[in-house]
Amino acid sequence: MENCLNNNNSEWLVGVLDTGGSAGWCGQGAGVAAGRLQGTAAPAAHHGAPSEMPVLLLAPFGEWCKLQPKDAAKMPESAWKLLFYTISWSYGFYLLFFTDYPFFYDPPSVFYDWKKGMDVPTDIAIAYLLQCSFYGHSIYATAYMDTWRKDSIVMLLHHVVALTLIAFSYAFRYHNVGILVLFLHDINDVQLEFTKLNVYFKHRGGVYHRLNDIISNIGCLTFSVSWFWFRLYWFPLKVLYATCYSSLQSVPNIPFYFFFNALLLILTLMNIYWFLYIVLFVAKVLMGQVHEVNDVREYDVEDSKKTTAAKKKESGLQLPNALKEGMHLKNGLVKDKRL
Repeated sequence: MENCLNNNNSEWLVGVLDTGGSAGWCGQGAGVAAGRLQGTAAPAAHHGAPSEMPVLLLAPFGEWCKLQPKDAAKMPESAWKLLFYTISWSYGFYLLFFTDYPFFYDPPSVFYDWKKGMDVPTDIAIAYLLQCSFYGHSIYATAYMDTWRKDSIVMLLHHVVALTLIAFSYAFRYHNVGILVLFLHDINDVQLEFTKLNVYFKHRGGVYHRLNDIISNIGCLTFSVSWFWFRLYWFPLKVLYATCYSSLQSVPNIPFYFFFNALLLILTLMNIYWFLYIVLFVAKVLMGQVHEVNDVREYDVEDSKKTTAAKKKESGLQLPNALKEGMHLKNGLVKDKRL
């Protein structure tokens, strides 16, 4: 792993995954999803849109810290997500380890005493309200605001699955297992956004800051390990075991058994899909094929520029300012080119 820890590759994992999130039974990361190194969310077209707030509040801080322009543009989004996921995961941690809920240590208990129309505890309802609002907006942001990537369709599917699980698990009173899923997924998003912020801050003021580089390296390694442990080991061991097997022991005729488990299995497949990005990038680093940060999900920017420049030369047309500034990577234009 020495190659992935040097200064040129300290951001290697941040360029692989950006788990834009999970919720409800999906808890995202599931985000999830990979890297924002090539761009950040475009400001919303409508005045007062939710995603404008982090920029308005945090952009001046980035300027004050003298971040590089590309890092200053991405810092508000990561800072906002870090704040949300830290609050969300901490609240889930509190529910599972500082209350009487035994769901983490005894996953089958999520279905003990289950019955139709049972009351949802207020503390769990608060968690659901928080996640539902966040991921409802994430669908809009991915479709109309964020940079379009090779896995954007998968990300949209993830958000739809997440929101469906949130709504239906609340409606059919499967909220106990929902809290467990949130806890198992949100931790990765906390690690990811914290690592990205350290990457952005390590060259602030035009000076290399070793502490931020060390923290980002450690964050990259712990993120990749925790992704496997929480999403690919504990999630099947605790959640899928409870929903696929234990649920039938507690409630033999439990409603929508196949519907919910199908969505959870889709979520598992997406977690595996994104984990393959990590494995692919790590393999390239270990084989010495990667010497600079990139995002394996991004469309080839250089090829786009060369193709556009060639067309411009043939036609004699001037290159639009938006294309010069890389805005062709935003939604709408890139869809026309790639889909």
